[in-house]
Amino acid sequence: MFENPYFYNQTNQNMSIEDVQERIKKFVEHDPSASYRLSLGSDSHVHRDYTRFITAIHIHRIGKGAWGCLRNHTVRRPITSLKEKISTETWLSQDIAFYFTPEYLEEIAEILLPYEQKGASFSFEIHLDIGHKGLTRHLISDMTQRIDQMGIDVKIKPDAYAASSYANRYTK
Repeated sequence: MFENPYFYNQTNQNMSIEDVQERIKKFVEHDPSASYRLSLGSDSHVHRDYTRFITAIHIHRIGKGAWGCLRNHTVRRPITSLKEKISTETWLSQDIAFYFTPEYLEEIAEILLPYEQKGASFSFEIHLDIGHKGLTRHLISDMTQRIDQMGIDVKIKPDAYAASSYANRYTK
């Protein structure tokens, strides 16, 4: 389905989704009494002959650092329709979200559960590169409903940093 199914960051290349999940678990195990936010988000940039989409996976240990990785997806044509572009960004984030199964999320919860009284917590979100200001405002309802129907928390700008900051940085 994807041109490049692997994830990367500044220190690792060609990570499978299983590699990514294992790194996230180890990141959480390193400090199980912390609060965590796992965020997925996609952004895109239209180039002359193609459109580059970047999907980010970002695990944030609130107040204590983060780890993340990216996946590139290229459409071999410029996508000029804003709705098609935003819809594709949303779909790419949804596609990654399906890998974070209830069983996997339960494994994370089991790591944190003994530390709940010490403040341990976990949330899972999809960040959409849309907001109330600008041309994307009329797409908010459609795109957020797609995520809500999955049972996943959804964030839009200005709270959608995985899409609008992290993924955005690598689309150019």
